[in-house]
Amino acid sequence: MLATLGLIIMVVGYIGALVTSIILLIANFKENVGWGVASLLLGIPLLVFCIMHFSKVKKPFLLNLGSGVLIVLGLVVAAVGAASSVDPNAVQDVIDALPQE
Repeated sequence: MLATLGLIIMVVGYIGALVTSIILLIANFKENVGWGVASLLLGIPLLVFCIMHFSKVKKPFLLNLGSGVLIVLGLVVAAVGAASSVDPNAVQDVIDALPQE
């Protein structure tokens, strides 16, 4: 159950990151085609553009960062959910079945 919740949180974060990245790229291309192409191909110019033009792209940039936080949060929740569903006896059986030196 917890693993599914984590997966849903991650998917929402990925969709948010995709949408806000497209919005940032559109703002980049509106400023200059060179900035847009460089940001599309390399990625680092997008961050530089966001820092240089923070007043223009404040909302989508912060939403993009928030989406990244959602992705990490979903990953942690999914990992905890997956780890809590493991039967300790089954793990011990697998360990006992390993060849001994």
